[in-house]
Amino acid sequence: MLLQILNNMGFRYVGYRVLHLIRTKLGWYEIVFPKVVQPKFFINYSQWLDTKKIFFFDNDEVKEIDLLLPEDEKRKVSETASKIKEGIFLFFNSEEFSLGKNYNWVTNPSNGYVYPSNLHWSKINDYDNKSGDIKYVWEKSRFSFLYDLIRDEKINGNKHGDFVLLQIADWIDANPINQGPNWKCSQEISIRVLNWIFALYFYSEKGLINEELWQKILNSIFQQITHVHRHIDFSKIAVRNNHAITETLALYIVGLLFPWLDEKGEWKKNGKKWFEQEIEYQIYSDGTFLQFSMNYHRVVIQLLTKAILISELNGEYFKDVVYERAYNSINFLFQCQNSEKGDLPNYGSNDGALFFPLNNCNYRDFRPQLNVLHYVLTGKYLYNNGIWIEDALWLTGSSRFVSKNYKPIEKQLGLLSFEKGGYYLIRENESLTFLRAGSHKDRPLQADNLHLDLWYKSDNILIDGGSYKYNELDKDLAGYFIGTQSHNTVMLDNYDQMLKGGRFIWFYWTQLSKIKVEETDQYFRIDATISAFRYLDKKCKHQRVIKKQKNTDKWVIEDYIHSNQKSEMKQIWHTRFQHYQLIDFDIEVENKCTFSTSSVKGWYSPLYGYKEPTEQIIFSTNGKFIKTTISIQK
Repeated sequence: MLLQILNNMGFRYVGYRVLHLIRTKLGWYEIVFPKVVQPKFFINYSQWLDTKKIFFFDNDEVKEIDLLLPEDEKRKVSETASKIKEGIFLFFNSEEFSLGKNYNWVTNPSNGYVYPSNLHWSKINDYDNKSGDIKYVWEKSRFSFLYDLIRDEKINGNKHGDFVLLQIADWIDANPINQGPNWKCSQEISIRVLNWIFALYFYSEKGLINEELWQKILNSIFQQITHVHRHIDFSKIAVRNNHAITETLALYIVGLLFPWLDEKGEWKKNGKKWFEQEIEYQIYSDGTFLQFSMNYHRVVIQLLTKAILISELNGEYFKDVVYERAYNSINFLFQCQNSEKGDLPNYGSNDGALFFPLNNCNYRDFRPQLNVLHYVLTGKYLYNNGIWIEDALWLTGSSRFVSKNYKPIEKQLGLLSFEKGGYYLIRENESLTFLRAGSHKDRPLQADNLHLDLWYKSDNILIDGGSYKYNELDKDLAGYFIGTQSHNTVMLDNYDQMLKGGRFIWFYWTQLSKIKVEETDQYFRIDATISAFRYLDKKCKHQRVIKKQKNTDKWVIEDYIHSNQKSEMKQIWHTRFQHYQLIDFDIEVENKCTFSTSSVKGWYSPLYGYKEPTEQIIFSTNGKFIKTTISIQK
């Protein structure tokens, strides 16, 4: 397996992981990231007010927000803010937890486990059965809830400044430097600091911040971003996904807005350079993203929006590739989107991340985030007026200049190919066919190649199961979501397409062997073949052919297994109970081969930490071929 890891991840990754383990065991991180640090003086509060850099908004701007929301939406904003002040928080946009008014910032509300707040972060175990999922501790400490309070203050006039600043000060007191779970992850630190900065700018001239509080917050930001800069190789080498993009952007933004925190100017210079490198590497030229996750791609959309706006407002620019990848990202996600509701296929890992919430839209609605970045790059909104425009009003309130060089994006019909990422779409007026058929040059998180999503009108009738939790104690349930079984593809017996290793590790990555797309006057056709199940048979391939007759509600899917492996072939489909009666399946298999149909309970997780039962339909044969005709019953 070591050879598999070396082949998949490379010597640089393996070498760094070994070095990281040695450093942790020897206590090296406890020296480089000390627990006791003397506070510094950088600049007083009045000096900052006189010299502060341009931010997204001025407090006398963003006036249209008051007029944007109808009264019922304004009430929702106020109700959410009231819950927060009572200690009730929505975790992962999924589940409410009552933390109380005196939450200690280190208790896991899902199981009551209290992390030691005086233990060095390098000794905190972020994944074990006793402590549970550390994301439940990190969630409030992201401070994304500040946006709900700030929006309520702007929209409804309810004052929350004292509470917001008290929460920040309380976090600093409860989380000593480099100690406890909230210093464990540099991305969490970066999100927190970016959200604090938003609040500092909003309350900067409201007379609420005294000199003592200013110095306290400033020193905490300094220590947190110092941590991010010193530990950036972990995200750039060992993780290399949206973590690295978030952290490098935080370095750049803090270095730009607070230059006196970094006398050498390394944060801003390195942050900008690294951010450009990560965007070019992680977002492929066709706009697809290396994490193969719709939600994590939206995370990057938000980060790109912040990066482009804050830089240009202060007279700086990124390399052209950043703008190109941003524009192509919007196009990819927009073409995959359900036009009516704004959601996308529930494809890829989804941990509930939405770092900077500035609207009342449903969590699965991508319109707010796509809309503002599209406006920044084209000068035009992507959608008609609605509550999803609020993000754009907040973030472009002070815009002196934006990159209005790109042509507005329009929805395309027909057969669309995004070959770099391995996504293929058939879009007609009433349906969307979504197929993942790709190779992996970067680490896959789920065994889901050749997954097929079907949308009819505004309904997602054949669905992806989702990802549920990253630290689920039930091994069968965890294996279901991360493995092949929760996706609309094929299994051999109960084997996944790839061999599962440790956390977030797969062996024998699936790779695309062949792809052919075809459009005629009568139909669309996609013929894709991947290498899969290679740990069972090194020459094994799975071929899926999709034929969609134009202007009909009928799909023909042919699955072939090219292998000498003697296994039962299982074609798996998932649908929600309310859509089950809409779908008709007609099955063919090879002559003289056995065939069986079963309908069992599956699971659907549209939100992190939440699951609901769903219908799982399985067609099984001892042969190597299944042909399924899927029709919509009107």
